[in-house]
Amino acid sequence: MVEMNGSQALWTSLKKEGTKHIFGLPGGSVIPLCDEMLNHDLRFILARHEQGAAHMADGYARASGNVGVCLATSGPGATNLVTGIASANIDSSPVVAICGQVARELIGTDAFQEVDIIGVSASVTKYNIQARSAAEVPYAVKSAFHIANTGRRGAVLIDLPKDVTTEKMDVEFPETISFRGYRPVYEPDRREVEWAATLLARANKPVIIAGGGIISSGASSELVALSEYLMAPTATSLMGKGAFPADHPLSLGLCGMHGTYAANTMVPEADVLLIVGARLSDRTTGAISSFAPNAKIIHVDIDRSEIDKNVETVTRVVGDAKNSLQKILRHLNILRSNTATNEYWRKKCQELREVNGVSKTNGDYLKAPEVIKTLRRVLPRDSIVTTEVGQCQMWAALHYDAYLPRSFMTSGGLGTMGWGFPASIGAKTARPEAPVVDIAGDGSFGMTENNLATSVKEHLPVIVLILNNGMLGMVAQWQRLFYNHRYSAVKLERTPDFVKLAEAYGAEGVRVESYKDLETTLNRAIKSDVATVIDVPIDPEENVLPIVPPGMGLKDALMEA
Repeated sequence: MVEMNGSQALWTSLKKEGTKHIFGLPGGSVIPLCDEMLNHDLRFILARHEQGAAHMADGYARASGNVGVCLATSGPGATNLVTGIASANIDSSPVVAICGQVARELIGTDAFQEVDIIGVSASVTKYNIQARSAAEVPYAVKSAFHIANTGRRGAVLIDLPKDVTTEKMDVEFPETISFRGYRPVYEPDRREVEWAATLLARANKPVIIAGGGIISSGASSELVALSEYLMAPTATSLMGKGAFPADHPLSLGLCGMHGTYAANTMVPEADVLLIVGARLSDRTTGAISSFAPNAKIIHVDIDRSEIDKNVETVTRVVGDAKNSLQKILRHLNILRSNTATNEYWRKKCQELREVNGVSKTNGDYLKAPEVIKTLRRVLPRDSIVTTEVGQCQMWAALHYDAYLPRSFMTSGGLGTMGWGFPASIGAKTARPEAPVVDIAGDGSFGMTENNLATSVKEHLPVIVLILNNGMLGMVAQWQRLFYNHRYSAVKLERTPDFVKLAEAYGAEGVRVESYKDLETTLNRAIKSDVATVIDVPIDPEENVLPIVPPGMGLKDALMEA
């Protein structure tokens, strides 16, 4: 044991967990923490809004595979974190949020900047904890990191009353920690593996859907090996993008509401469908009745509660994706002495990959899909792309080829507008050597553009590529397609001027009018030592296609509009 105050205990605990970067904003209840931080070798990255700090921590976690940490003061500081915490948690991203709180004697008195953040965050975190003494701080930190980064990863919140951070006590730092009832299953049951392998070995038209669990567990090489062994075309959920190389001949691309024609055609025709590390939300399945009506469905996931939640399976494999796929492959080798494949099925995959949706556009504008493809041609293979939410997100998901895990990141489950830009700053912090680009829409970027100040001040030169249609594009698209073209509350009219806005923050701002200009600007931006905002005017009437209309199945996707 050693005598120290709660602030010293916090920073010492964080360093023991390997924390090197923290994103956040100070405030009254965390001033003792900020003062003590000066005595420790940790980089504090000052956000311009607490929501941005949480998204930065999220982007850092996704890019690095390590826990991202953010800090905010009590009251509004803590509540401003909530959207970012919820975004990370639903997408299984390991984030630890540290919030200040009023002194213990004031809790429950409606004191200045008091909020019951434990109660507020309960439904959007994997776990939360309030340290009630300085001696409890190391336990709280150890618990938070253990829970955030084991099993199905997620967000954890630590609440620290101000007087706990100044209180001096004898403190002990636990080396390990365990919780009754919390025992993540990493090793799958042998019988489940054998039955799954048996079904796959008998399949004539196998298809795989890979989710974010592949990326979390580092199972991409096992996924490719299994796909090639079975000659099984492989689609991804939005969170699984990058888990399977987009240039692999068996890649189907994105499955779901804005999925590729190939994925949305072959998944419903499968006779055996293997789902790995995906929770099968409504955006992936469309109408459940026509999702994979003739398939024997096998679901592999570390979170037992996700299996049979939305789609009924024939069998399950509960466990870590990497371990599970290794064991399925091993058992397939026992069951099969050859790799005879359905040649028709493999060729169909190749043929369908060439079919794309077509949206009519005004010829005076650059086309969004071509803008995305130009970006892919310019960027090195190992670059990182984050996205905002809306049309820009779906164009990126459809047309940006991701070849590596942790190279494409987006807000999937919560669909948080404003996520991509601060997340790109977090990703750049984690991997400063990699080019990092946020594919943005004008509406979404406008929600967190103030973090340009963070990018410039902290020397984190990310690139923001804005597909600027002067609209809240996805809402406008739905109003065009499903509400008789009646626009309501969606016209932004190309304000602000993003070039001038970028320059006001000390960043580079460029507006491009041709694909050649775009390519030149991107090449320059990759080498720049400051953030670059690239404004690309696009047609306000351009649609993201394909799109599965609400209530319809994957095969009902609109290909033209």
